[in-house]
Amino acid sequence: MSQKRLMDEFMSQVEAFAEEMKRSMGLPILLDQKTGVAMWFDQRELRIRFTISIEKIRRFFEGLTEGKILATKCVKTGKIYFPPQVDCPDAPDSEVEWVEIPREGVLLTYTVINTKPYTFSHYPDYVVGIGKVAEGLNILAWVRGDPRKLRRGMKVRLEVVKREPEGYLTYEWVPVEEG
Repeated sequence: MSQKRLMDEFMSQVEAFAEEMKRSMGLPILLDQKTGVAMWFDQRELRIRFTISIEKIRRFFEGLTEGKILATKCVKTGKIYFPPQVDCPDAPDSEVEWVEIPREGVLLTYTVINTKPYTFSHYPDYVVGIGKVAEGLNILAWVRGDPRKLRRGMKVRLEVVKREPEGYLTYEWVPVEEG
């Protein structure tokens, strides 16, 4: 059974119990199973979806459509920012320019995500890791491949990929075959 289905079933049970509590005492109060602490079960489902302006970092997303992974570089200090930002905190009056970041890196650390947020529960277990590229940037991204074959210090490469089933472009670390 998928984690999403398990979560849906669990929430159905919680909702049923909350309804029972409302009928018996007039309040949707539940006791936390681990701590015994009284918890309020909100009666409104909160669905969050947002639209935000990306105009100032639009070039980053255009780069993904070109197969590039871009960062910003402060013209005055030379510092590179990833994820990109349009202001340099060390030189606020400076301009930033767009640069393509190196793709080759080293996997510093990783973890297997098997308890996922609800909005990711339709994915099988996945790996998230931090890789370091030559410019000294540490980049957090999903890591492709069998987690049993991953190891700290291994060579990895950033690739632009289409995340399914949503169909949007993003980037992920891919182990580099050695030998």
